Formats: sequence, structure tokens, C-alpha cells
Amino acid sequence: MSETAPGGRVQPARPGDPARIGPFRIVGRLGAGGMGTVHAALADDGMRVAVKVIHPEQAQEPEFRARFKREVELSSRVSGPHLVPLLAADPDAPTPWLATAYVPGPTLNQHITARGPLTENALYAFAVATAQALAAIHAAGVTHRDVKPQNVLLTPDGPRVLDFGIAHAADTTSVTRTGVMTGTPGWISPEQYRQGTAGPAGDVFAWGALVAYAATGRLPFGTGAPDVVAFRAMSGEYDLDGVPAALRTVVERALSQEPDDRPSAAEAAQECAGALAVQATQVGDAGGARSATVVDMVAAVWDVPAADDPTWRQPAVPAANPGAGGRRSKKRLMGAVVLAAGVVGGLAGGVAALLPGDTGSNSGAASSVSASGAARPSASATAAAKQETGTGGSATAASWREARAAQGTGEHDVARSLMHDEGEVAVVDLSDYADFTPEAVRFHPSRKEVYFSYRLTAGEEDAMYAETKIAQNMCLSVRDAVLRLHPDLPYRTYVMVKEETGQDPQVTWQDDFVTDADCKTAADVGTTQDPGTGTDDWQPDEGGLGQAMIPSTDSAEIRVADAAARKIITRSNSMRQSLGTDRVLGNSQIKVGFDPIDSAMYVWSEYTGWDQEATGTWAEMAAGVACQALVSERANTGTAWPYARYAVAELGSTTYEMVRWDTATSAADCPS
Repeated sequence: MSETAPGGRVQPARPGDPARIGPFRIVGRLGAGGMGTVHAALADDGMRVAVKVIHPEQAQEPEFRARFKREVELSSRVSGPHLVPLLAADPDAPTPWLATAYVPGPTLNQHITARGPLTENALYAFAVATAQALAAIHAAGVTHRDVKPQNVLLTPDGPRVLDFGIAHAADTTSVTRTGVMTGTPGWISPEQYRQGTAGPAGDVFAWGALVAYAATGRLPFGTGAPDVVAFRAMSGEYDLDGVPAALRTVVERALSQEPDDRPSAAEAAQECAGALAVQATQVGDAGGARSATVVDMVAAVWDVPAADDPTWRQPAVPAANPGAGGRRSKKRLMGAVVLAAGVVGGLAGGVAALLPGDTGSNSGAASSVSASGAARPSASATAAAKQETGTGGSATAASWREARAAQGTGEHDVARSLMHDEGEVAVVDLSDYADFTPEAVRFHPSRKEVYFSYRLTAGEEDAMYAETKIAQNMCLSVRDAVLRLHPDLPYRTYVMVKEETGQDPQVTWQDDFVTDADCKTAADVGTTQDPGTGTDDWQPDEGGLGQAMIPSTDSAEIRVADAAARKIITRSNSMRQSLGTDRVLGNSQIKVGFDPIDSAMYVWSEYTGWDQEATGTWAEMAAGVACQALVSERANTGTAWPYARYAVAELGSTTYEMVRWDTATSAADCPS
């Protein structure tokens, strides 16, 4: 498979891509290569999954299918802390596929290109972890056959080896069919060049080259034409200058010309573990290092900066302009909804609410709800506030440089609330006002500060407006991620830093997100209108719908959405005759969620088989259920329940329609 972008950037699905593969819902693409396509997918519980689908041409070959099936069976037995586990597979499907857990992080190749060789501590951890991964693969009777920098991920917890077993199936078939050597020059063992055969010893040879590359940033057999690189590999002409002495001996043995002269992967891991233990004693107590497991020692010394780990978007939702006065508004699709506050989407999946007797079919109801407040700016954030809280505080360019990348689950969740993925900001869309590029999220624990750096090109007024919007939404995002999800984190202050080429970073804004009166989510302050007046002029929009599609961890929201979704699905199916369809609807078509920014409940249908009259009839029913749910919850909980608005929408492949929306003032005013 081809190398994907750092941080797991999800590319849009292409025409013809499946909506589901096995039990997984496809949300985009991670990459593609000669063997097939890697799809980004979500399991029912929200777990992120990489689904690899074999090209149809290869799937038509019986020999490939037989080998693929065997390797899937073997790979299912392989497990270890430095591998990416196989979750599911169907080698007998018309187009064979397999699914692995998704883990964030750049490949070794990407890391070295961006940052250079690994530091000494990380290098020892890398050598041990990758050798252990290969030992686990070999113990299961599998040969990797494609060990190279593109197949090792540097995750926040340490290295992970990718694609074990799959390269074996693909490469073996290729050699058998055409007699052409497959693989990447510089990572192929001498015996594979000479006899076309590869076993565990060939993986160890590639491992030695891998460790040398990680240590020096140079390919040990150099660059050039494939035949030149092959000659160096078969002649033992490698460059190990810069490999630490503690690792050099085992690397030299791994690069031996004869397979029998190389250590096994398990032996290489054991030899490297001694050097790792020495490093571990320098970051902790010696007794602890001696008694710690190798996994513990890897974690103790692993200091590779974490890459941005974006929250994956749900399948693209049409961008929409609001309707008028609660009437239907049908528009052409203009783009995808930008899902704000990505942290919640990364923490929990949609809640599947199954009807009695259901076993997971489409008779269930799914509520995908959000309790995060991070998408749109408050009108109370002003340019004057910027001047009052800007550069006069204590954060400086120096403290920004001292800050580090996210470490640990909590900090990664905070970072995800500000940036979806590489080059894309989560907090706000400023494309209409300025040329705005997010750069990084950093943390300074001792100063209790979260930093967000960016580049901004705009006129003076637009720049002030843009920075005001960034500040307000950054405050909301960090506040929600820290106070609600990770209250154990020490942070209290958010800091904005503007970067410009050739100039020192400039602190443009900072404030205490705990005490800032303007930094309140809907859940903090309740609804913004009196639900008893019935005079609210709110209109639903794409930002609110995007918020509603982000899963929530708030128990009240989940409970209310669950009950409403069940009721709407039940009534929808009982109305099939009047709606003019025999289709039984379920959680794949009808969904419920909350937008905490505008205190709104959204109900949307992805079924488009109704005519306009039937859509209106269905929306009337769904609006009544939503309205009654909000009124009932408010009656039971009082002002603690912030939601008083509701909207009903229909989503198609090329159009969208906001069908009904209003404010839930009382049960008597709800649609019947």
C-alpha cells in the first residue's frame, strides 16, 4: 500500500467507493497503491479503522486469493504491542478486504524527511520495538517481506510495524506470475536478489538497514539506479557511520551476506534491550528500569514529537444556507460541513439505540450527539477585548519556543479540538476574510498555557476580525476539552501566536479560559432565548448540523437523542404506506444529534425516496417528536437543560433540504 499523509489525513471518498465494507462505515480514503486502496472507516462504537481492499484484477486470480486467505489466517494469530492488530477480514468476498486498527503518527520516512534522524533515546526504543514486532510475526509463521521506513509508524506510544503478512501474499503472487522481483531497492536481502526467496532472515536484513536509516537519516546502501543499489547490498557495501556503538554490532550482524550469520529477530531484540535499559536508567531509577518490561522502557525513553492526530470527519454533509422563517429551503450542495470541536468526535462513536428484539439490522436508531462547544464565535468577542488581553500578558515568543507538542491522551484531545488534520483548523473557517493557515498546538505545563500558532494575511480590519473569531473559538474549544473532558490537566490559559517568515513569533492574544466571561458554551449558560416567548428568529445552518453529527459523551444528550431516534424510526416505519414506500428505515437513514453552540436539536434523514409531500409529512412527525422531547426534558430538569430549538433536514447526494425548524416553547405548540 502507498504511504498515507502524516497524522492520518482523510481524503474524500471517490465515486464508486463503497459506503460500507463489512461492519465498517467508510468515511474517506487514507491511501492507495499497487495492491489496493486503504479506506478510512468507523466501527459501530466509533473506533477508527483502516480497511484495505484488494484491487479487483488481483482478486480475480485464484492463486492470489488462496495465498491472501492463508496470510490473513496467519496474521490473525499475530499480536504484540508494536504491531497494528488485524480486526476483521473477508478473503472470500468478491473483492477481498481486511481491516486493522488505525493508529496515528507519521511513518519513519515522513519523520526523517521532516525532522531528521531519531534521537539516541528514541533510536534504542525503535530498534527494540521493531525487532520485537518482527519476532512476533515470525513466531506466527509469517514473513513480512516488506520491511521499510514507509511501513513503520511512529505513534505517540512507540513504533508500530505495518502490513505484516499482506506484503507476503502480494509479493509471492507477483514473483510467481511474472518472475519479476518486487520490493524496494535497499530493503531487499542478498538472497532475495540472488534466488528470489525470502524468509525471516530477509526481514532481519531489512531491519538492520532500517535501524541504520533511523540513526543517520541516510540509506545504508545509498541512492542511485536500482541495479547499483542492489550491487551494494549483495557486496556488503553499507554505510553505518553515525550508528551508536551499542547498536552497531547487532546491525552489522543483521546485514550479513549469509542468512545463517544473522541473528533472529528475537535475538536482535534481546541484544538491543540491553542498550535500551541503560538509556531507561537515565530517565528513571535504575531499579525501576531493571524490573520494567521492554514495553515500559520503550515508553519511558520514547521522545518522538507526536504528529497532529485529527478527528476523522463523518461522511461529507452538504453545506447549507439557512432556510427562511421555518419553511423548506432546498439548495445545491456547495461543499462539506466542517465539523468543529473535533475532540468529541475522537472520543466516542455514535450511540446505536436498537429497538426491542433487534440484532443490529437497520431497525435500530442511532443518536450521534455532541456536547462540545467550539464551532462558531460569540458576538460578544470584540476587537477591544483583543487589545485588553493581547500582548500585555506574560506569554512571550520565548515561552512559545519552550512549549512542546502534545503528550498523553488529554493533551492530544485538546490539540484535536483545535486542529482536525494537517493544514486544517477545527476552530473556525476564515476563508471569506483572510488567508489563514494553522501551524501547531503546543503545551507549556509549568506555565499552564496552551498555545495555538498560525499564519494570517489580511487587511487590518479583516485581520482583527479574524483573530477575534479565532480567540473566541479557541477559548470555547480548550475550555470544553479541559474542564469537561480532562479536568485533571493543569492548563488555564490559551495563547495565540502569529508566525511570519523572517520574524519572531508574536503573541497576539491570551486569556484565562476558566474565568473569561465570554468563553461560555451553551451548556454553561443555558439557552440564549426565552423558550416561553416563541419569538426566536434562529435558523439552522451547516455549522449546527456539523456539530450535531459529532458524537457526544454527555449522558443526558445521549439519553434524549436515543429516545427521540427510537420514536421517530418506529413512527416512520408505521407510516410507510402513507409515505408511499415499502422501505424499512433504521439507524443508517435517520439520526438525531445536538448542536450545543446554538442550543439546537437536529433530526436528519439520509433516505431520499420520498416525494416532496411525503417528506413534508415525515418532517412534521419528526419535528413533533423533537419538540416534545425538548419540552419534556426541560420540564424534568429545569433551566439546567440548555436545548430549546429543533430542526429537521433531508440530505441527498447532490442537494439538501432544511424542512422544518422552530423553538420548543410548550407541548401545546409542538407539531402534532
